[in-house]
Amino acid sequence: MPNSSKDNSLLSVKDQKSRRRSLIGAAFLMATSAVGPGFLTQTAVFTESLLASFGFVILVSIILDIGAQLNVWRIITVSGMRGQEIANTVLPGLGYVVAIFIVIGGLAFNIGNIGGTGLGINVFLGLDPKIGAVISAAIAIFIFLSKEAGAAMDRIVNVLGALLIILIGYVMIVSQPPVGDAIYRSFVPLEIDIYAIITIVGGTVGGYITFSGGHRLLDAGITGKSAIPEVSRTSYLGIGVASLVRILLFLAVLGVVSNGVSLDPNNPAATVFQSAAGDIGYRLFGVVLWVAGITSVIGAAYTSVSFFRSFHKVFDKYYKYWIIAFISFSTLVYVIIGQAATLLVLAGAVNGLILPLTLGSMLLATRNKKLMGDYKHPVWLTVLGVIIVLLTAIFGIRTLFQMLPQLF
Repeated sequence: MPNSSKDNSLLSVKDQKSRRRSLIGAAFLMATSAVGPGFLTQTAVFTESLLASFGFVILVSIILDIGAQLNVWRIITVSGMRGQEIANTVLPGLGYVVAIFIVIGGLAFNIGNIGGTGLGINVFLGLDPKIGAVISAAIAIFIFLSKEAGAAMDRIVNVLGALLIILIGYVMIVSQPPVGDAIYRSFVPLEIDIYAIITIVGGTVGGYITFSGGHRLLDAGITGKSAIPEVSRTSYLGIGVASLVRILLFLAVLGVVSNGVSLDPNNPAATVFQSAAGDIGYRLFGVVLWVAGITSVIGAAYTSVSFFRSFHKVFDKYYKYWIIAFISFSTLVYVIIGQAATLLVLAGAVNGLILPLTLGSMLLATRNKKLMGDYKHPVWLTVLGVIIVLLTAIFGIRTLFQMLPQLF
C-alpha cells in the first residue's frame, strides 16, 4: 500500500521548519538541475533565431513542463516509491531499463556540467578550465561528505539559485530589451518552432531532472495523499524558478540581438553578458556559468545514483559514496578527454527518449491499485501527460535518427 505522510499538525515546530526547507530545497534542486550550461546556450541560440517569438516557445513549454512534473511528482508522492520502483511494478524489468537510460544520460551530461564549471572559473578567475573543474568537483564532493548531506544540498542550491536569478536579472535590465514586443509575441508569434518547444521541454524536465525534486521529497519522508497539496505547490515553484531564469535570460539576449549584435556561435551566452555589461558582464557570465554548472553537477549526481538505490542494499547503504564516485568519474573523463563530444551527442539522443519512457510508465501507474490505493489521478493531468508522451516520443525518435550519422 502507498506510504502515508504524517499530518502537519502532529509535527513539532522544528520538524515543520525542516519539512518546509526540504520542500523548497526540492523545488530549487529541480530548477537548478535544469539550468545547466546547455540551458544557457539553448536559450541564447533560440532567442537569436526566433527573436521575440521565442516567448511563445517559453509559454508553451511552461505548460508542458507543469504537466510532466505534476504527473511525476504526484505519482511518486502517493506511491512512496522512486521512479524505477514504480516502473518495475508497472512492468517487471522496466525499472532497470529506465535506470540505465537515466544514468547514461546523467553521466554524460555531468561531464558537460563539470566542463561548464571549469570554463566558468576560467572566465571569472583565469584559471585553466581543467583545474577549475577539479576545484568545482571537490566542492560538490564536500557537500555530500557532510553529515547532513540532504540539508546541505538544500541550502546550497537555494542560495546559488537565488544568485543565478539576481545576476541574470541584472544583465537583463542593462540590456534594455523590448519587453512589450516580447509579451505580445508570446501570444501572437511570427513563427512557431515545434522543435524548439520539444528541446526546451526536454532540457527542463527531461532525463533525470523531473525526478530530482521528487526523489528528494521521498528522502525527506514527504509522501502520501495528504502531502499532495504542498507537493503540487512545490512542483509549481520548481518550474516557476527554472522558467523565471529562462525568461530573464531570454529578455537579456533579446535586448542584445535587437541592437544588431551577432552572438558568437562558440559561446553565444557569453556574448550577451559582454555586450550588455562590458568586461564586468563577461566576468559575471563566468559566475553564472559556474553556478549553472555546479548546481547541475549536484542534481545529476544525486538523482542518477538515486535510481540504483533500490536495486541492492550496497547502493542504498553507501549512496553518498556512490554519488562521490559519480562526480569523480565525470571529472576524470572531462580532464582526460575534454568535452567528450561524441558521448554528449549520444546522451542528447538518448535524453530525447527518456521523458516519454519515464512519464509513460508513471501514467500507467495511476491505473495500478497496488501502487496508488484509492487515489484518483486528475483526468486533465492524464490527458496532458499523454500529449507530452506522444510529442516527445515522436520528436525524440526523429532527433535520434538525425544524430545517428554523427555517431557512426
